[in-house]
Amino acid sequence: MTDNPTTISAASDDQGTRRAVDQLLSLLVPNEKLEAYAVQRRIFALFHRRILVGATTGRFIGMTRGLFGGFDPQDVRWQDLKEVRIRVGIFGADLTITAFTSPDLAMAGQTRVLQFTGLRKAEAETVYRICQAQDQAWREKRRVRELEELRAKSGGVHLESSPASANLATGSGSGMEDPAVRLQRAKEMLDKGLISDSEYESMKARIISSF
Repeated sequence: MTDNPTTISAASDDQGTRRAVDQLLSLLVPNEKLEAYAVQRRIFALFHRRILVGATTGRFIGMTRGLFGGFDPQDVRWQDLKEVRIRVGIFGADLTITAFTSPDLAMAGQTRVLQFTGLRKAEAETVYRICQAQDQAWREKRRVRELEELRAKSGGVHLESSPASANLATGSGSGMEDPAVRLQRAKEMLDKGLISDSEYESMKARIISSF
């Protein structure tokens, strides 16, 4: 892995940090690449070895190293990422990762939170930007999947665009389904964030007018 650009960029770090980066690289699976990493500042690691976090092409990795050797990695696949936050202070940056513990592409459910404090600011901001980009990409994939699942439940009513929402509201394409069922499904879409309040009210009005 000596040709990995991240290893080269670590040349200006101390020997301990370079070893930590090499340990992180050893966790990568075939075709996975480390895009950025951030190291905890020394001032925040007076009683333990410094924490290292990394963003790869497939996941976020946080690595806590043992005082007498070894390390404890925690990883979050991008598809499980729910939210990432950063707080930049005078001496360092804190990164908070919230991830779903449910199966792939979960829209809701239980979560776990990982916190990493006192990271070098510029490095942490780079990792944060990568996490944000992945969060937005997978959020859209979850939305599309949820629409497909609702479409399947509705017996094939197309829900991917505003004309589809009109189909749900008017009952076209669904065999003039019971208005109460259509109202319930519209409310589910609102609760899941698939449509806005105004779209829901418009759909509700059209469904009621079809009684």
